[in-house]
Amino acid sequence: MFRLTTADCFDSLRHELRQRGYSADQPTLVQIGTVPRMREVSSQPPAEIAMAPDAAWTALFLGAGFDPVDGACRVRALGRAQGSVYASVREGGQVLAGGVAAFGHGWVSVHGMRTAAGSRGRGLAGRVLAGLADAAQARGMARVFLQVEAGNTAARALYRRAGFDTAWTYEYWRRA
Repeated sequence: MFRLTTADCFDSLRHELRQRGYSADQPTLVQIGTVPRMREVSSQPPAEIAMAPDAAWTALFLGAGFDPVDGACRVRALGRAQGSVYASVREGGQVLAGGVAAFGHGWVSVHGMRTAAGSRGRGLAGRVLAGLADAAQARGMARVFLQVEAGNTAARALYRRAGFDTAWTYEYWRRA
């Protein structure tokens, strides 16, 4: 499996891949925005920021409604990134929403955005973005990017409100 942008310049490569039995799926949008605009998405208190994931943050990725194998893989990958910050919105010791920001080369990258199934629609993901934006502003960062599956309409609506625009799209190519 590999990722390939949908840019026209790769039309002949995509044709060749199809000839060899590969097919594209899971279109993913790479979106860019600004940290100040991302911060404006929520007027509620921002998410808490930590320098490392804890058990409650990890539990969000392993909870009901999420693939536990995928969640465990993501937690391992997100936990390895040095200098990242981990945002969480908590109630009663449980993390209801979380995300990660990494910093490098003048950019903030947002990863691992999750909201517990029973807590969606309450503005918690916006609070996570606001907390990550505060951490980015404290580091003097102004540019931000993230990736979102094209079919994730709820996340795309949130990111649109936070000022993100699609820069390009890629697809995962797998042998059929």
